[in-house]
Amino acid sequence: MKAVILAAGVASRLRPLTDNTPKCLLKVGDISILERTIDNIAANGIEDIIVVTGYLREMIEDFLTAKYPELNFTFFFNEKYDSTNNVYSLWIAKDVLLGHDMLLMDSDIVFDSRILGQLLNAEHENCLAVNSSVELDEEEVKITLNDDGSIKEINKEIDPKLAVGESIGIQKFDKKLVWRLFTILDIRILDKKDVNIFYEAIFEEAINNGAKIYPVDVENYKCMEIDTAEDLETVADIVDHLS
Repeated sequence: MKAVILAAGVASRLRPLTDNTPKCLLKVGDISILERTIDNIAANGIEDIIVVTGYLREMIEDFLTAKYPELNFTFFFNEKYDSTNNVYSLWIAKDVLLGHDMLLMDSDIVFDSRILGQLLNAEHENCLAVNSSVELDEEEVKITLNDDGSIKEINKEIDPKLAVGESIGIQKFDKKLVWRLFTILDIRILDKKDVNIFYEAIFEEAINNGAKIYPVDVENYKCMEIDTAEDLETVADIVDHLS
């Protein structure tokens, strides 16, 4: 299995904190968001890590190669980082992901390492981490379910009253679904030039074409996405509760 971290964004909502530092290298407690993420991945036995960079790429690459010489990093540079969304960052890593199981995550999540353990040990090969206890509004990526417990919809437009939880931005897919996802990505990006969507749209298209993806409820463990300075203040309160 290969882990993929998408870390290309500018994080304009966090300026001026991100004027000279990529968001993932901002510190929460004593260590950066990215360092905590890498520690969590390594603690779960994964050594092959793909990082897609963009804004201030050298800072991310230099930090990781110096800090973790024992891990196998592959870096991709999204040179269109200021005009594309995460679906394009994922697509440019295609060649090293085909034929492998994939653990995919965003680079701006502060989370308990046990979330990865729960996801990796889940009974289903294709699943994503969901927090069922969070209060939902228009900002969250929400999910609804089919009668068999698989995911029916995944997007921000879902009525919060119909949703069962928030997708936190960490997912696990087997190599068969990875192939299907990149087949969809090729069409959306190469044929339709559709580079400003988020990867949940690709998941949903795969689901509509018959793929089964299941939620793994991680409500017992702390996690938080960092988008604003207020988020950085709030997340400081959960750091002591993380494993």
